[in-house]
Amino acid sequence: MASPIDLARRVAGFGDDELEHMMRLFRTWSLIADLNLGDALFLAPTAQSDDHFVVLGNVRANTAPTLYEDDPLGDSHAWVNRPHVSAAWRTGEIQRARVTLGPHFPDGKADIVAAPYRVAGRAIGVLLLERRSGVRELFQLEQTYVSLADRLVQMVADGVFPFVDGAEPQYGAPRVGDGLLVLDAERRVAFLSPNAVSALHRLGLQRPTIGRLLTDSGLDDSFVRTAHAVRTVVTQELDRGMDVTVTSRCIPLIESEKLKGSFVLFRDISELKRRDRMLVSKDATIREIHHRVKNNLQTISSLLRVQARRLESQESKDALAESVRRIAAIAIVHETLANDASAVASGDDAPFLDVAKPLIRLIEEGLQSPDHPISFILEGDPERLPLVRSMPLAVVLTELLQNVVDHGFPRGSDIADPTVSVSFRVIDDEAVVTVVDNGVGPGVDFDIEEAAGLGLTLVKTFVSTELAGTITMRVGDGPATNPGAITSIRFPRDWDDRVAGPAVGG
Repeated sequence: MASPIDLARRVAGFGDDELEHMMRLFRTWSLIADLNLGDALFLAPTAQSDDHFVVLGNVRANTAPTLYEDDPLGDSHAWVNRPHVSAAWRTGEIQRARVTLGPHFPDGKADIVAAPYRVAGRAIGVLLLERRSGVRELFQLEQTYVSLADRLVQMVADGVFPFVDGAEPQYGAPRVGDGLLVLDAERRVAFLSPNAVSALHRLGLQRPTIGRLLTDSGLDDSFVRTAHAVRTVVTQELDRGMDVTVTSRCIPLIESEKLKGSFVLFRDISELKRRDRMLVSKDATIREIHHRVKNNLQTISSLLRVQARRLESQESKDALAESVRRIAAIAIVHETLANDASAVASGDDAPFLDVAKPLIRLIEEGLQSPDHPISFILEGDPERLPLVRSMPLAVVLTELLQNVVDHGFPRGSDIADPTVSVSFRVIDDEAVVTVVDNGVGPGVDFDIEEAAGLGLTLVKTFVSTELAGTITMRVGDGPATNPGAITSIRFPRDWDDRVAGPAVGG
């Protein structure tokens, strides 16, 4: 099934400007459907034929049953079968009618409204509202809903609604059933729903009086004054201590370019705010834990350095230095998570490139000779890795880079422009880390499966058990004197569904 944007481009011939306005309607029209107690469809003439419409979008009301069991998106209708839609398109005027429903609705009828959706004086489609009628008499609340829907439809036909600069609230726009209050042009209360009364009571305010200003009930109506003045949607949060927060959203009603009043939707978001505060607290706590772990690891590194200075054996000093680098690699991951404000929200994940950059600096500062500097190049996809992946991968990358510096560019080697390239790519279902250098190479007889050094043994173990991946290392494509080496690590992209695999591959 094609998306609304695909249908609009391919079938209706919409350009970018028409698409932008169509999507602006889609972000708002659930309000119209809820008020109208029925379904809303958006239709546009097909580009290939001048006698057919195509349904580019639909929304069902949350306040009443739908007339559509199947999704009408993409349905094509001849103009003769949708006379009210075609009349609205041709005349540029709203069409209203009561029609008889099909055999699935015995003795059923529907009230339909077809309004041209006009942008900058030009219609780009037709907004069609369909509401089942005659089943029962509407109550006062429902009558108010339908009346407001009619006024919004007229604003759509006039090209006034939806408003261009109506920003979406942080916790989502209030729904019609959350609480409704209607005001006249002088900001006097004309109607309020029971849920609106309850929302105001939670704020400690008394019931607004019909015909009186909102301020008489103790509510600050500055957001209403702003909405009336600038003629656009204005939203604000009303707080009562830390326990109660109610979102209020004022929508102006404009007729013939004159302000005729507005209506306000209320929504109690106290529980959402409480959860948000809990998440912020959790975020700060986890980041503090990462920060403390990093500090503890740095303390351990310092103790190892002190111990190394007391040793006389160069071999022992080198072993402790390698341990310090491995601990530093783990500390870098915790430091990245501690400084990344989005790490907790994304599941304690860290971007691989943000981890790899300080690892490369660690190698540059601790291993390479100032007389023969090595150029390190880092590139790749901005993929985030969970802690259980980024931690072993940081150790693996540190070992590989140390191996390249020690064995790819040994002391005394005379290689012009020594370079090491590290790349990270996500290909289909796999993540691929590749390290390429232009050093002396591992030798044609080298077999990583037979490598017994501690560094490569750690690499193979971590790749196999922690990353569930494979590693290959082969001679590069350079000249015979310095062919270089190409090391590739592959592991599943699906971080949470990990199946252990072999450590090495051909």
